[in-house]
Amino acid sequence: MHRLRTTVVRLRPITAPQTAKSQSQARLAAVGGALRTFQPMRSYTASVSAEPFLNGTSSNYVEEMYYAWLENPRSVHKSWDIFFRNANAGAPPGAAYHSPPLAGAALGLANAQAMVGVQPNVEKLVEDHLAVQSLVRAYQIRGHHVAQLDPLGIMAAIDPGPPPSDIITSNDKLEFYGLDESDLDKVFRLPTTTFIGGSESTLPLREIIQRLEMAYCQSIGVEFMFINDLEQCQWIRQKFERPGIMQFTLEEKRTLLARMVRSTRFEEFLQRKWSSEKRFGLEGCESLIPALKTIIDKSSMNGVESIIMGMPHRGRLNVLANVIRKELDQIFCQFDSKLEAADEGSGDVKYHLGMWHRRINRVTDRNITLSLMANPSHLEAVDPVVQGKTKAEQFYCGDTEGNRVMSILLHGDAAFAGQGVVYETFHLSDLPSYTTHGTIHVVVNNQIGFTTDPRVARSSSYPTDVAKVVNAPIFHVNADDPEAVMYVCNVAAEWRATFHKDVVVDLVCYRRNGHNEMDEPMFTQPLMYKQIKKQKGVLQKYAEKLIAEGAVTRQEYEEEIAKYDKICEEAHARSKDEKILHIKHWLDSPWPGFFNMDGQPKSMTSPSTGLTEEELGHIGHIASSVPVEDFTIHGGLSRILKGRAAMVGQRVCDWALGEYMAFGSLLKEGTHIRLSGQDVERGTFSHRHHVLHDQNVDKRICIPMNHIAPNQAPYTVCNSSLSEYGVLGFELGFAMASPNALVLWEAQFGDFHNTAQCIIDQFICPGQAKWVRQNGIVLLLPHGMEGMGPEHSSARPERFLQMCNEDPDAYPKFSAEEFAVRQLYDCNWIIPFRKPLIVFTPKSLLRHPDAKSSFDDMLPGTHFQRLIPDSGPVCEKPDGVKRIVFCTGKVYYELTRERKNRGMDNTVAIARIEQLSPFPFDQVKVETDRYRNADLVWCQEEHKNQGYYDYIKPRLRTTVDRTRPVWYAGRGPAAAPATGNKAAHLVELQRFLDTAFNLDAFTGQS
Repeated sequence: MHRLRTTVVRLRPITAPQTAKSQSQARLAAVGGALRTFQPMRSYTASVSAEPFLNGTSSNYVEEMYYAWLENPRSVHKSWDIFFRNANAGAPPGAAYHSPPLAGAALGLANAQAMVGVQPNVEKLVEDHLAVQSLVRAYQIRGHHVAQLDPLGIMAAIDPGPPPSDIITSNDKLEFYGLDESDLDKVFRLPTTTFIGGSESTLPLREIIQRLEMAYCQSIGVEFMFINDLEQCQWIRQKFERPGIMQFTLEEKRTLLARMVRSTRFEEFLQRKWSSEKRFGLEGCESLIPALKTIIDKSSMNGVESIIMGMPHRGRLNVLANVIRKELDQIFCQFDSKLEAADEGSGDVKYHLGMWHRRINRVTDRNITLSLMANPSHLEAVDPVVQGKTKAEQFYCGDTEGNRVMSILLHGDAAFAGQGVVYETFHLSDLPSYTTHGTIHVVVNNQIGFTTDPRVARSSSYPTDVAKVVNAPIFHVNADDPEAVMYVCNVAAEWRATFHKDVVVDLVCYRRNGHNEMDEPMFTQPLMYKQIKKQKGVLQKYAEKLIAEGAVTRQEYEEEIAKYDKICEEAHARSKDEKILHIKHWLDSPWPGFFNMDGQPKSMTSPSTGLTEEELGHIGHIASSVPVEDFTIHGGLSRILKGRAAMVGQRVCDWALGEYMAFGSLLKEGTHIRLSGQDVERGTFSHRHHVLHDQNVDKRICIPMNHIAPNQAPYTVCNSSLSEYGVLGFELGFAMASPNALVLWEAQFGDFHNTAQCIIDQFICPGQAKWVRQNGIVLLLPHGMEGMGPEHSSARPERFLQMCNEDPDAYPKFSAEEFAVRQLYDCNWIIPFRKPLIVFTPKSLLRHPDAKSSFDDMLPGTHFQRLIPDSGPVCEKPDGVKRIVFCTGKVYYELTRERKNRGMDNTVAIARIEQLSPFPFDQVKVETDRYRNADLVWCQEEHKNQGYYDYIKPRLRTTVDRTRPVWYAGRGPAAAPATGNKAAHLVELQRFLDTAFNLDAFTGQS
């Protein structure tokens, strides 16, 4: 463990002796004009500063000058600045003073000699205050290391290294600072950087130490001295140093006891009723419930109306019951193994489910909305999701400062230290487009991770050290001291309301049972669990304390227990009436008004997405101009805008302009759009340029998309931090808040989504099935085999297609009129019913001359084309077509070029499948029926074991009722997505093109 050592050691504080008037005059003559104006305590000049020396009381002035110098070295004369610097650096007595170059009247030799004679006494005065200041600072910096944080008394919560000797015991710390017991009764002036004196400015050293230990070394350990903001540090000092500040009224104590009863008895009730069921109970940290309720109460008092929470499985049922206030019978019925599932989805285990509830906060009598987000066992994965949903709620209610909506994140100690997404989420906390204006983090510090000790689980002293990267204060607290917990949570809520920055509450506790109720912890932590078995419960300890104080009687305490036990028994009786499990009762992000009462969409039609010619022209004009006066853009960008204008004149769109048309029309209709990701403002491939930068004025930008129409919706486009996991989770959470928005995340390259795979696998793909979670997140993943190597080629479409819930062997039995829409409703991702949408976006096609669409394809009455059939010469004589090649993406343009070069425009048809999932069986059948004499070939540029082939082949076979084979043209199987050699890439390309157009292939016929 690192030990911070002060630069001044062995400094013995002394008091300045009284001197004769003649000696004072000699000193004054030697010092000359050394005393000058200083702040903040008084102002002095050379003429009025003589009196203190004449009266022999110069110590007060030297002291005040020293404190003034600490705050601003320029506030004292240069001679004193040099002296204090040398003394502070540990210069020996008599050597700290060096006369600066003198201006005006110079000091004589006699005066200089007299000055040397006075130095030892003055230096002792400075040593006095340095010692006291260093002692105070040591407690502020390292007091938490010796605080009584561990309820078990085994100190597993911190690094097992030796404790700091400068504050551990009286003898050690006195010796460290050059003190002994005789100094304990001497009176010292307190530095301005402490509040332990209250209204007193001086205290005996004994009292100083006692108050510092009360502030920093009891049940609360405070880490804050790394914060580089003086105002924030002073705020924290006041909250913990002022004498008698942690006082509670009788009513507050009784409320706290009642909350402890509910928290404890809930777990005991579950244990009695379902002793063999996993529930990941809260035993050992029952004070979490009053901790959360205290945060909510204080935040509600400060004006917060909505709180979004995320947490792991431990204690979730208790939080649902006693914080969110979910009906107990709905929780208890989850334990019934005979409960039949409704048809909302597959559901999830009870300790992964979430809840949304609006209720009255009884402490403040104000409405408050509480949302506990559902999440998987991937610990900490929910963190950015909570932050994104919080940001969205703030955005939609105009809460620009986070005064009405806030987030609380709960963590386990091992996951908080071990999971990288925690770091990614912290680094979003102060970014303009991602900040939620402060999150309260509560760590349930069991001092163990499953079976792993802290000493092999992390390299830092505390699991919370990651929070220091954003200067978040960290309040460690012994969870067996409920009043200390309550006080810390009040301070945390006040901090968030005052500074709108993150704060961490570290509840140092223990886990009474194993990882789950069926686990045996003695296998791996025998000594810890021997101590735990001896541990008296926190409720019992706190009740005994209040009874001894006379705050409650034993009868009142027992009546409180009986009252809650009765509530649980009655809810248990009601829960037996539940026969069907309705997952919708556990919905954490409802979309009121979006669905009918039966949960079905209000419409099973897909309206036209087309725009009028006038609208297309208007949006195209905005896209190709700078709608701000006196704004200088880059010369290269001027050429790009002119090119856009030319396309508008020609009534065509490339990808970038088409994106502008889509976004602009939605904004004009009032639909908010948020696009985020790495470098999305310009676009990785320099194609988008949605944010223009003035070349002459720093930070002056223009977003033309926000100039579409007077009453348009806002367009948010923001470059993200260099993160995929955290940022995609954030955008997923943002998309949960409202169905009336388009939220998109773009990967820099499609390959890079793999570091966000957890969000895709656990939240996006199965979210609706597990949690009835509605979401319309759009993933834009640049994809294409262009010889750029294995890291910049494939967005791994095979992974997404493998997770689609469609049966490849069954032809859907839908009517022709509703075929496409019905498919979309039943699938797990795509549009239009606010399903997640995966788009494999182009790279080289962004500038391909043939990759353009006419305005005619975008006019009223047009729709998205799930399949684009061949419209060339093959349509004239379809019976003579020998091969139909189905494909998707960039390979289409390579196929058409090769077909033209080979002169096979009449014999080979090429059809593009634009919507891969749900598979457009109906439209594919039209094509296969049209070319009934043709071979069926699937062509892709990806390797055979990757890409689309394994997904497409069985569906093509199902479409033709397995009457015709489906052949493959593409790269062979490989481990890597692409070769890193450009020449090899071109050889592979030509090889599969040869296969695709070799009419003798597959059939063996000439």
